Amino acid sequence: MTDLVIQQQDIIERILTLELVRVTERAAVSSARWRGRGDEKAADQAAVDAMRRELNRLPIDGTIVIGEGERDEAPMLFIGERVGTRTGPKVDIAVDPLEGTTLCAKDMPGSIAVMAMAQAGSLLNAPDVYMEKVAIGPGYPKGIVDLDMSPEENIRALAKAKGVRPNDITVCVLDRPRHEALIESCRRAGASLRLLTDGDVAGVILTAQPDETGIDLYLGTGGAPEGVLAAGALRCVGGQMQGRLILDTPEKVERAKKMGISDPKKTYDMKELASGDVVVAATGVTDGGLLSGVRFKQHTIETETLIYRSVTGTVRRIRAEHRELGKFRLD
Repeated sequence: MTDLVIQQQDIIERILTLELVRVTERAAVSSARWRGRGDEKAADQAAVDAMRRELNRLPIDGTIVIGEGERDEAPMLFIGERVGTRTGPKVDIAVDPLEGTTLCAKDMPGSIAVMAMAQAGSLLNAPDVYMEKVAIGPGYPKGIVDLDMSPEENIRALAKAKGVRPNDITVCVLDRPRHEALIESCRRAGASLRLLTDGDVAGVILTAQPDETGIDLYLGTGGAPEGVLAAGALRCVGGQMQGRLILDTPEKVERAKKMGISDPKKTYDMKELASGDVVVAATGVTDGGLLSGVRFKQHTIETETLIYRSVTGTVRRIRAEHRELGKFRLD
């Protein structure tokens, strides 16, 4: 192995830990200044600006594969944008600078800043469309749940594998009109429901630690970009997830085709959504079941971040006190 290869591996190792944490911390702090102010766009823009600024300081040649939208829709962090100093390893980057913009604007629980990084070609380059999703945490035989099964079948199968009754299963679902039939099916099966107003990525990640979060199963349709981010995190703890893009118009099929998706009906497993050495960092903006939100104190700013890495299967929880207040005020 050459010295250059070893050096690049050292750079990747360093970037995939504290550097990613700093990126999501800055985005979280910047958007947290807009908590409860009722301005979703301003909160989201603050997070985007901070995240892009921090990414461009990293010694990487990064490409945004999951971002704020296509180039004509998003001026920054758009799909295909190059970030970093372009002097380091080539990596794929998926970002959601502020998941739960409404939650932040209303100062409600569950808003986070989240991003993923992996070797180039590792993350599914998904269009900004809806995706059907099913996800569970670790510890179950492969294939326990499946998108082709009904909600009732998935609940019963998971309950049997867990050794409990369906009544003891809690399902996390986004509270949307499109999920009315799904919600009714879950209740018909006897399961409890945790309905989220927002927070598609966090909803999936909650299944990773059911003993702490109380969430056993995630079902429903949400954003495809969020699905890729969530799959990256779930891979690190050994959970299971499937996703299927909802390409229900010729225009969406064509957009997906241009991004390399030839089969519009394909069901993706977790490793197809996020393969290779994936690292995911998520920092709390508002308090939630996953993370504590940003705390502004007289002389410090406190943040809490989870960082997941697939190659080592590690999950780190980092509580930080920031005393460089001047730098944060510049965000």
